[in-house]
Amino acid sequence: MFVCNLCPRMCNAKRGGELPGQGKGVCRMGELPVVARAALHFDEEPCISGSRGSGAVFFSGCTLKCVYCQNEQISRGCFGKQLTVDELRAVFERLVTEEEAHNINLVTGTHFTHAILAALEKPIGVPVVWNSSGFERIETLQMLEGKVQVYLPDLKYVDPEGASLFSRASTYPVMAEKALLEMYRQVGPNQFDDEDVMTRGMLIRHLILPGRAQQSKDALSWIHDHLPEGTWVSLMAQYTPCGQAKEMPALNRPITQAEYDEVVDHLFALGMEDGYVQELEAADARFIPPFDLTGV
Repeated sequence: MFVCNLCPRMCNAKRGGELPGQGKGVCRMGELPVVARAALHFDEEPCISGSRGSGAVFFSGCTLKCVYCQNEQISRGCFGKQLTVDELRAVFERLVTEEEAHNINLVTGTHFTHAILAALEKPIGVPVVWNSSGFERIETLQMLEGKVQVYLPDLKYVDPEGASLFSRASTYPVMAEKALLEMYRQVGPNQFDDEDVMTRGMLIRHLILPGRAQQSKDALSWIHDHLPEGTWVSLMAQYTPCGQAKEMPALNRPITQAEYDEVVDHLFALGMEDGYVQELEAADARFIPPFDLTGV
């Protein structure tokens, strides 16, 4: 058991042997990692998925409460299987040795940082990707230094109002901004192998939300103004109303062509040409992976 302050919520929860969904912290998890899926994933950005796929390990529970979460079954529903550290290590090794994954892609693992670090005590042989909401404490990220080679964070908001309304985290902007700077400090400029798969570096994701084109432009401007030139961005247009967002008129629709064009034009006006721009056609629920304990 330990008193948990791994994420910016700093809820001081005592986490021990609780079953998934029964923990007392914001993430509602016990100490042992809970995994809903561990399999090759081909729907990440090309420099992450490569030709053989990314070894994506989807952890259950979440430190944010995004009303539009596409992975609600595991983030809020806490569906998944509890694993020991040795079992988690075995999952990593299978993805690398048997599935030949380009990397180990840890999806939303902040609240299981201790177990993940124990499972990564010995090198795994491929880059480790920290796939994160961006809602991180610098102190937790510093624990990962040397174990994570690629950071794949979101920058969801730079306005506290949106962060509070849609993710119940008014401190998200300040925490995420500090986190991105720390991530870059650790890994530096992007590096790639001979298959153009990222082996070290950072790729920042931003999801365009309906009615929030200006806020998306502000997020891109923050990246441009605070991170080195050439920082890679993945501008995402895949928003599909999910979960509680279906009951919110402001969010119960896809983004429009006009909203998409406004944000994309701003991206290129800033000269941010390194990375990816997702097409509007990506707004489809069929891209959500099945959380069925595959590989667990």
